[in-house]
Amino acid sequence: MSGKIGVYFDQQNIGGGLDVEALAAQTSAKWGDLTAVVKVVPVLALAVDEIRADIEAQGLDGVLLCGASPRVDGELYRLPVQVEHVNLREQCVQAYKNPDRTPVDSASAPELLTLMAHDYVNMGVVKLQKSEAPEAASVTGVQRILVIGGGWTGLTAALEAAATGYEVVLIEKAERLGGAANNIPMASPLVSPWTDKQPTNLAAKVSEVTGNPKIKVHMNSRMEKLEGQPGEFKAVIATASGPVEVEVGAVVLATGWVALDQKYLAPMGLGKSPMVVDAATFGKMLVADQVKANRIAFVLDTTMAEQAVAQAAGENAAAGDEEPAEAAAADTEEGEEVFVKEDLESLRHLSYSNAVNSVGMLRLANTVCEKTNDACQAFILYKDMTVPGILERFYKKMQERLGVMMTKADVTGIREAGGHMVVECKNTLLGMDFDLDVDMVVLPTGLVPTTAKDVTIHFDYRQGPDFPDLQLFDGFADSNYICFPYETRRTGVYAAGCVRQPLTMDACEEDAKGAVLKAVQCIEASSHGVSVHPRSGDLSYPLFNMVRCTQCKRCTEECPFGALDDDEKGTPRLNPTRCRRCGTCFGACPERVISFANYNIDQIGSMIREVQVPKDFKKEGPRVLILACENDAYPALDMAGERHKPWSPYCRIIPVRCLGSVNAIWVSDAMSKGYDGVMLLGCKYGDDYQCHFVKGSEICAKRKENIAETLNRLGVEPERVELLEVAIDEYDKVPVIIDGFVDRIVAMGPNPFKGM
Repeated sequence: MSGKIGVYFDQQNIGGGLDVEALAAQTSAKWGDLTAVVKVVPVLALAVDEIRADIEAQGLDGVLLCGASPRVDGELYRLPVQVEHVNLREQCVQAYKNPDRTPVDSASAPELLTLMAHDYVNMGVVKLQKSEAPEAASVTGVQRILVIGGGWTGLTAALEAAATGYEVVLIEKAERLGGAANNIPMASPLVSPWTDKQPTNLAAKVSEVTGNPKIKVHMNSRMEKLEGQPGEFKAVIATASGPVEVEVGAVVLATGWVALDQKYLAPMGLGKSPMVVDAATFGKMLVADQVKANRIAFVLDTTMAEQAVAQAAGENAAAGDEEPAEAAAADTEEGEEVFVKEDLESLRHLSYSNAVNSVGMLRLANTVCEKTNDACQAFILYKDMTVPGILERFYKKMQERLGVMMTKADVTGIREAGGHMVVECKNTLLGMDFDLDVDMVVLPTGLVPTTAKDVTIHFDYRQGPDFPDLQLFDGFADSNYICFPYETRRTGVYAAGCVRQPLTMDACEEDAKGAVLKAVQCIEASSHGVSVHPRSGDLSYPLFNMVRCTQCKRCTEECPFGALDDDEKGTPRLNPTRCRRCGTCFGACPERVISFANYNIDQIGSMIREVQVPKDFKKEGPRVLILACENDAYPALDMAGERHKPWSPYCRIIPVRCLGSVNAIWVSDAMSKGYDGVMLLGCKYGDDYQCHFVKGSEICAKRKENIAETLNRLGVEPERVELLEVAIDEYDKVPVIIDGFVDRIVAMGPNPFKGM
């Protein structure tokens, strides 16, 4: 714990709205010898050398900087002791709003603003007092990367990893490297000027991999087990000659995709007529020179299939059977498909794959025209033509290609007639409906990630051998598309290519490079004992007081990243480099036996109790505690303050690493202290998921239900505790959300425990 603290006030950033000298004097008077140095400096950023001198002369073991948000200039203060920030600019002075909604008179500090500043400074002092400097976990940091999958993405990843100087182990389950790229001799544009197909040169890439001395390739192999943690994983590989053990520092998952089951496009003739194939099959036919058709329809509108599946699934669901699939099958003719509600979710892979199919159809149509010297006619019928980025140039060139005809159309029927196929087209760009006679119909391929179909890695983790099921991603191995591409919910394993999301070949190459960089970063971070994203560089990790542990398993079950296993006695066993430092484990612990050196239950509880809560509700107003997630909510609050979008001065904000770290005792502390309301302000989850720690807000919402039951038993309205969600770019909504909650608290009246 910090025993001698230096407190520095930044006159430039907080002057004008507050009497900074008076604030410093009060701080010194309240905390006495604990605050060995209390200074007001003209410009804090220019006083770093002065602070360093004070650390040396006074023997300071902690520094509290009172001024701008730590998000603004936190990196400027790399000092040899613990550093904490008190946000007196964005979330105090700039955020202040008089209760009667009148503007602030900057000539003198309003009483409520002064009280707010005092509270924040006192909270900052006690936070530092209750904090200890964390020590790094000791991890080997094996300089070797495991790449799972030898397709286009995996080959690229292996070469990129080897180019960085790392050793590489590449696993491929088939007898041949290259994966789906073997069926694509001519790819969509891969480099500038992005207007023409290009050869993949796959054979050269395979040769480069197999001839690289830093890359060890295992063919006809699969992962049998992955145990350990980033920096010191142990992989067991099942090969034809027996199991092989290898130590690796990180993993790149590039296992690719499998085609969506043909049954979903059966209403459009797939699997029923040899003249109807999907794009993946058509590509193989082109490679084998088996395409003999002269008129080919490339159909990108699958609405009729989606409607048929939805109708069948709806009818089965309406039947109300406990086993709808089995019950429906009993009344179904042999060979006819049965669809249930889950099939609607599987169908989404078609829409996810639309960009890949759009570019792929353009490439296939172009290839057919080239092979026949434009004697073949290719008709591209689309509902949505989705062409990503610079590939728009390729699309525009294909519009001018002789032999290729494109039109937007609703495809309402596909039928066989007289040895050829008829495609019924409605609402076309030609201004007329028509039936198109063709020799072959090519339908899109739904790219389903291998992780949705198989256990790809076989983790030796308490939470199971596969990636946790996050239904929002329909099997794609990712945990935060928005902020951390390549990341999965297993720290040290980075997804690339179509196992992460449907991608064109050029995008798969870029993905492979990005995933390798993250793998390298992970190994280096592990070797230094610090965490990876989103709290990159954090030395802290959970510490357990096993004497009080009741082995309830809540921490191991709720950890979003599987950082905790069980030892032989059933108590939690930490793998430090798997941990992302979110604190969800100690938020879950009913006995409060888990803590971080610089973030713990007592620390936040002490900050909550440090606020001056008035006893006279009518005269001095309520007090509302806001526990704000540091990832989205806290930055949104900063941006609101910067833009002078103020909120109620009755609130006190404490940043938390994640709402998943919120322990029920903090709410109890606040209520017993006399706070009139508690707002849990976190990331969005559900359909609009944005949680940096994946499950934090969702877990907190479930805990809130238990808190509500406790408050009811105590005679306190559960409505005094509310979880509200905000995205980082919704800074303009944050003040409205806060003021709305405060208004509801005012209408409810004081907390029954106030003054007790």
